Amino acid sequence: MQGFAGFMWLLSIALIVFSGFALIDAATRREDAYRAADKKTKPFWLIILGLAFVVNLIFNVLSFLPIIGLVATIVYMVDVRPALRGLPGGGRNTRRGSSSDGPYGPYNGGR
Repeated sequence: MQGFAGFMWLLSIALIVFSGFALIDAATRREDAYRAADKKTKPFWLIILGLAFVVNLIFNVLSFLPIIGLVATIVYMVDVRPALRGLPGGGRNTRRGSSSDGPYGPYNGGR
């Protein structure tokens, strides 16, 4: 029985790490990337993945709620994340100027 308990503990840690990674990944994506990929909004995914993370922290793996959280995390990882990564810039929150920006600001051609 002790080996099974150890396995379940490792499984619960793996679920916590997996849902935590998905939550952090969703938080680092741009809001408009979700609309561009025709997926639900960023707050929707942050709420769902946040709940999955908290449920995995609180409940035992054998409960029903962590399984629902796992399904939501898997949906994000196999459907939403690849769609966001397929967008230009990967849907990441990066500050990039336009292609006409110089080192001190936008180049307007001497106008």
